[in-house]
Amino acid sequence: MWIFGSKGPSGFSSSSTAEEVTQGIDGSALTAIVTGASSGIGEETTRVLALRGVHLVMAVRNVDAGRNVKEAILKEIPGAKIDVMALDLSSMASIRKFASQYQSSNLPLNLLINNAGVVTPFMLSHDGIELHFATNYLGPFLLTDLLLETMKKTARESNIEGRIVNVSSIGHRLTYSEGIRFDKINDESGYYSWYAYGQSKLANILHAKELSRRLKEDGVEITANSLHPGGILTNILRHDHCMNGFCHLIGKYFLKSIPQGAATTCYVALHPHVKGVSGEFFKDSNICNTSSMAKDVDLAKKLRDFSFTLINPK
Repeated sequence: MWIFGSKGPSGFSSSSTAEEVTQGIDGSALTAIVTGASSGIGEETTRVLALRGVHLVMAVRNVDAGRNVKEAILKEIPGAKIDVMALDLSSMASIRKFASQYQSSNLPLNLLINNAGVVTPFMLSHDGIELHFATNYLGPFLLTDLLLETMKKTARESNIEGRIVNVSSIGHRLTYSEGIRFDKINDESGYYSWYAYGQSKLANILHAKELSRRLKEDGVEITANSLHPGGILTNILRHDHCMNGFCHLIGKYFLKSIPQGAATTCYVALHPHVKGVSGEFFKDSNICNTSSMAKDVDLAKKLRDFSFTLINPK
């Protein structure tokens, strides 16, 4: 149970749950994709959005686990609209296949919630890219790019603001001295897993800020924001046995519950107070400050250009 925190300008705090921050909101006109929706805050985000009437597409690596979550939600919310689709964010081929299948379904897309993430020892992805950077950042970057036209079309035709939500972390402050190691992304020398994680989460914020800037310039009714869900006891630390054990030991006293951890995601995705707000970083369902690197416009532009060279290799 989270025992600290007071209410911010939004009226919510670190102890608010996803159900509380979305109470009374009707999402029945919306369709959302949630990545990493089969466990942790992704699962709770899916459940609560379904509770508010949103049509959910669960984008999951383990389809069987996704189907089990879907069945559990349907038992609680019999009228829920939920689809399960396969997506491995560490594989660009999988992302392209998912996007193609989604576009072929002719479903609209109002909300894209880039939730999935990993903490892992040094590994390379299917495409030979350091796994934190590939899964936590580059995969969502590619997915967003591929689905952006669908979101633009939906926003125009429905006259409803689209929202892109990147689940980042205050861990973005703990990164390499240069912020993003552009020329050393796949270099194991000097690698430290928590710095690599922080680098990927910094990239999530920079992605949302640069995307927000471009969407505003184009006059598109789509917002892009990032957030810190809070310290939460989920399975993201499964590869770090010492940290995982420590967190499970003290977590019930100092960490958020999963319903509390999913609150900021659901707030940014659904709450009317966030309408028109873009390029911001949220924590505890309130706008929060970031590191200076996360505000660096030139770094955000450089990251975008670098990312396109990775997803479109010559």
